[in-house]
Amino acid sequence: MKASVLSVCATLLQLCAGCPSECVCNSLEANCSGRSLVFVPALTSLPEGTHTLLLANNRLSSLPVSAFANLSTLETLDLSNNYLDNLPSRLFRELSNLSDLSLRNNSLTVLDRELFRGLTLLRRLDLSLNGLPAVPLGLLDELQGLTWLSLAGNRLHALERATFEPLVNLQHLELGMNPWECDCNLRDFKHWMEWLIYRGGYVDAVECTLPKDLRGHDIRGVPVEMFNYCLQLEDENGGTATPSSNGAVVRTPAELPDCVKQRYRPVSVRRAIGTVVIAGVVCGIVCIMMVAAAAYGCIYASLMAKYQRELKKRQPLMGDAEAEADPEEKHISSVA
Repeated sequence: MKASVLSVCATLLQLCAGCPSECVCNSLEANCSGRSLVFVPALTSLPEGTHTLLLANNRLSSLPVSAFANLSTLETLDLSNNYLDNLPSRLFRELSNLSDLSLRNNSLTVLDRELFRGLTLLRRLDLSLNGLPAVPLGLLDELQGLTWLSLAGNRLHALERATFEPLVNLQHLELGMNPWECDCNLRDFKHWMEWLIYRGGYVDAVECTLPKDLRGHDIRGVPVEMFNYCLQLEDENGGTATPSSNGAVVRTPAELPDCVKQRYRPVSVRRAIGTVVIAGVVCGIVCIMMVAAAAYGCIYASLMAKYQRELKKRQPLMGDAEAEADPEEKHISSVA
């Protein structure tokens, strides 16, 4: 009995000795949330086998590149509700068993494309409520196991389809509360979203901010015909790079691998709508002219038919007049 009590006491002492003073630890979790932390506490002494690390609701604005070194057993990491504005490349490189990562409600405006390298077991990633204007190509390449992703509440105008194609197991995607511009920049991604939904996935509303004609509309309900002009414009542009509305440069096909070549250019949907309206007006004018010509033809034919009928009615009368004139002529000739 004494041996078991001593063993429990030794275990508790080991946990207390290994837990940072700013945190509360048990055999599986280290909770450092809501402590107004400005710096990450020393985590190298966390109890062996810790699976969950909670650093939410603090005042962290930066993280050293070695912040999570030697934490290979970690499965859940919560960094939400802090002031993080930049993360070192490969910050999470040693977290090979991480399955749930939350960076929700920070001040992130850019993500290094190497940031998530090595996180092959990641299943859930929350990047919502930040200031991200774009998602770098290659950022998600090693996250083939990802099933849940949130990019809601950022400053995203458009997304590249090639960025998301590696996410073959994705089932839940949140994109709401972003200023989407529903032009050619979003065409290919619209097709990818439709494919995701077709195979049973979920995507929340993607409401257009621009152009004004589509403001408030969900791009998933915009007819694909609205984007047919994009291919024509690509041919007209000759594959030259064009800056998008958010300042990013759309690369030419020669600058991309064959598997991720873009087929669109950043041109407003207003041009397509204008083309449709002009074509409708021209067709309407042509139709009116055809109707007018047909009506004129009918009226002319009717008048000619009436004239012919009147002419036929007159012919017998003219014949009678000639017959009456003949006896008089004969009488005159006999007298002569």
